[in-house]
Amino acid sequence: MVPLKDENPVQITPYITYILIAANILVFVYELSLNSSQLDRFFHLFAVVPQELTASFSGIDVHQSIPEVVTPITSQFLHAGFTHVGFNMLFLYIFGNNVEEQLGRAKFLLFYLSCGVLAVMAQWFFSSMSSVPSLGASGAIAGVMGAYILKFPQAKIVTVIPLGFFFPLFRIPAVYFLGFWFVEQALNGVASFEVSASVGMESGGVAYWAHAGGFIAGAILAPILGLFSNSSAEKNLV
Repeated sequence: MVPLKDENPVQITPYITYILIAANILVFVYELSLNSSQLDRFFHLFAVVPQELTASFSGIDVHQSIPEVVTPITSQFLHAGFTHVGFNMLFLYIFGNNVEEQLGRAKFLLFYLSCGVLAVMAQWFFSSMSSVPSLGASGAIAGVMGAYILKFPQAKIVTVIPLGFFFPLFRIPAVYFLGFWFVEQALNGVASFEVSASVGMESGGVAYWAHAGGFIAGAILAPILGLFSNSSAEKNLV
């Protein structure tokens, strides 16, 4: 199911959205230059390893050159494969530009990174002793989607829904498309309590709690930062 929005109320150039997309792609290109052992080390260093984050919170030295407490931010720019980065950047491009226009560039960057951190912490809460590196922009983008559903609930999203050998297009209001997505993540989160999960790791599980947590964080933080203020974008452009 690939959403393609058929209306675009953006009035400013969404530079932060484009910069975030570029940063994610550049990091992924760097990942492609690493061999398997180097990539494992890179992920272990910059992704969130829940049990090491738990140890850091307890004041235990985990002997990493990068403080574990910063990995909830650095992990947001890592991806585990072409599908992972491709779909994440597609969703960021579709929904991020309009939310950035509403919040303004400075607040949008703060909002995006904060949603990503809160999403990671939501997943960590349910898997605090996992040794599987958690990574991906999915949680932060879920926050963007949480903001979008509040501000543009009736915006039509052209969605491809495969039906056997046919791929018809449906125009679905954002409130239904994103609402269904959130419920799906929450239900899958409940069903995956006994399954190892990592943020978007194609070789592991899917961090449903990070997705659901990021979505809720976005729905809460965006109004606080001025999502419904008509002048928010003008005041916060940098």
